[in-house]
Amino acid sequence: MATLKDIQLKISAVKKTRQITKAMNMVAASRLRGAQTGMEAFRPYAGKFAEVLGSLAERAGEETNPLLVPKEEVKNVHIVLCTSDRGLCGGFNINLIEKAAAYMKEKAGADLAFSFTNFGKKGRDWCRKEKLQINSEHLGVVGTTIAFNTAATAGKRLVDAYMADTYDEVYIVYAEFASMARQIPVLHQLLPIPPIETDETEESEAAGAYLPEHICEPSTDALLGEMLPRNVYVQIYSALLETSTSEHAARMMAMDNATKACNDMLENLTLIYNKARQAAITAELMDIVGGAEALKG
Repeated sequence: MATLKDIQLKISAVKKTRQITKAMNMVAASRLRGAQTGMEAFRPYAGKFAEVLGSLAERAGEETNPLLVPKEEVKNVHIVLCTSDRGLCGGFNINLIEKAAAYMKEKAGADLAFSFTNFGKKGRDWCRKEKLQINSEHLGVVGTTIAFNTAATAGKRLVDAYMADTYDEVYIVYAEFASMARQIPVLHQLLPIPPIETDETEESEAAGAYLPEHICEPSTDALLGEMLPRNVYVQIYSALLETSTSEHAARMMAMDNATKACNDMLENLTLIYNKARQAAITAELMDIVGGAEALKG
C-alpha cells in the first residue's frame, strides 16, 4: 500500500498537470476565436468564386483548359496532407493520416506512385516513417496566421507539375470544421479540377430557371486561364484555414477532457489519502491504548 508521502506526491503532480491542461485549453480557445473568424470570413468568397468559375467552365466546355481535362493514364498521384505541427489534440492528426492511408490502400492494386506535400510536422513524420516520397514540406503554417501567398506558392508548384505531366492527379487531405466537437477528415481532388457545382446552381436547374450568363472581358478562355489556377490556390488556402480551426478546436476539447480527468484523479487520490491518514491515526491510537493497558497490567 502507498504511503501518505507517496500519495501526497501524486496529488501534487496531478495538480501541476491540471494547471498545464487548463492553460493550454485557454490558449487554444483564444486562438480558436481568431482562426474561426478568418475561416468564416473566407467561406463566402470561396463559395462565390466557385459559383462564378463553375458557370464559366460549364459554358466554355471542358476542352478549353488543360486543368479541366483528366489525364488518359493515371500513374503519379500527389497528395497534399494537412496536419498540425504539435500534438496534444486527441485523434486529430491520426484521423487525417488514416484518411490518406485509406485512399492509398484503396488504390493499392492500381500500381500508382504516390508523393506528398506536407503541411505540418505530424504528416511529414508519418511519411518519413512509412518511407513515402516527400516533394515539399511547409512547417509552422497550420495553427498560425496563414498568408494567402503560402497557399498560392504551394498551389503554383502543383499546377506547374500537373502541366508538366509530373503529376496525373492531385488530392488534398484536410480537416473540415463542422463544430467544436466534430472535425471531419476530407479527401478532395484538386487536379484535374472536377466539375464545380453549387447548391444555387442545382436548385436553379431543378426548378428550370435561367442561369445568369457572365459577361467576360477579354474572353471566357482567357479569364479561365487566370481563374482556374487561382481556384487551386483558393482551395488550398481554404483547407489550411479549416485545418487550423479544427486543430485549435480539437486541442481545446482534448485539454478540457484532460482537465476533467485530472479532477477525477484528484478526487480519488484525496479519498485514498484521507483513508490512509485515518488508518494511520487509528493505528497510532491503538498503539497508545495498547501501551497504556500494558502499563496498567
